[in-house]
Amino acid sequence: MIDFWASWCGPCRDANPELVKIYNKFKDRNFTILGVSLDGADGKDAWLKAIKDDGLSWPQVSDLKHWKNEVGKLYSIRKIPQSFLIDPQGVIIAKDIEATELMEKLKQVLPIK
Repeated sequence: MIDFWASWCGPCRDANPELVKIYNKFKDRNFTILGVSLDGADGKDAWLKAIKDDGLSWPQVSDLKHWKNEVGKLYSIRKIPQSFLIDPQGVIIAKDIEATELMEKLKQVLPIK
């Protein structure tokens, strides 16, 4: 999953505790998250602090270009939080789903063996 967020985004930060739970539940079942921050260059310290404070243990990237983030441009990001659930073949199978919906979708596509 690609998760677009920023340290200054209240709804993003509010969603992180549930995202951490989901990640911990599915991380050993071919699920990972790539966090893409839309923080700006002046927000680097806040971004790094938010990662630590929120317990985000999955990979995090940012070019610190705020809304001009290169990955954000590729995905036409105009609001955050925004996420894309991508299957192993690179196909987007869900967009912008809430935590409960994400949990159900992952149970469907990553059943316990």
